[in-house]
Amino acid sequence: MKYIRHLVLIVVAIQISLFIPNLFANDTIGKIIKRGTLKVGLEAGYMPFEMRNKKGKIVGFDIELAKMMAKGLGVKLEIVNTEWDGIIPALLTGKFDVILSGMTLTQTRNTKVNFSDPYLVVGQSIILNKKLKGKIKSYKDLNNKKYKVASKLGTTGEEAVKRLIHKATYKAYQTEQEGVMEVVNGRIDAFVYDYPYNAIYANGKGKGKVHFLSDTFTYEPIAIAVRKKDPDIINWLNNFLRQIKRDGRYDKIYAKWFQKTDWLSGVQ
Repeated sequence: MKYIRHLVLIVVAIQISLFIPNLFANDTIGKIIKRGTLKVGLEAGYMPFEMRNKKGKIVGFDIELAKMMAKGLGVKLEIVNTEWDGIIPALLTGKFDVILSGMTLTQTRNTKVNFSDPYLVVGQSIILNKKLKGKIKSYKDLNNKKYKVASKLGTTGEEAVKRLIHKATYKAYQTEQEGVMEVVNGRIDAFVYDYPYNAIYANGKGKGKVHFLSDTFTYEPIAIAVRKKDPDIINWLNNFLRQIKRDGRYDKIYAKWFQKTDWLSGVQ
């Protein structure tokens, strides 16, 4: 009987030893600290979240958020600029630790990656060709086959058009800049995209060239994406976001990038 008990204990010990490595196989926090670097994936080109300044350096709201994260972890920050349509696959293959790129938490994306609590909530808005000012007052008015409506490929703007403005002729662009320029040039009637980008463009480079419908018509929580099966990184991110929203750091960078526009003169 004593021999059997010893045998059982040995079997249990072996099972535990096999289980523990699997339990911590996706320990992103541990890998970051061991490496000494937090790798953040994003696509530079989404004002005011991340874009290049005139010196070619990537700046923006998300960059300052990432710097705070790296400081909190006691490591250096490495930005990995990545094409939007490949950003989730790149995260899943380990090219970086998190996606911090103004990404909307959607049910479809959530099947592939996990998300932190939202750090911002936005919605879709519309930039119109000037000739349609007064004629188009909401997204509903665009839901007609005579209109050409665009958004950026692979975004929630594209999803919103296909779902809510499906009667219009749709065109996708690789970048936001292409979309808004096509509105200015009259090749499309409207560009549907996140409110922050559209508002900044309409009141900056596009002032006098386009008409902006500022009322948002979707609810879109922005969050940080991570690989699945790693509760520790989610726990850390949520506590980090909770802390900076209470100690004033979040409000400071929010005011800088969303409530002021003096940074516009320094970006490309």
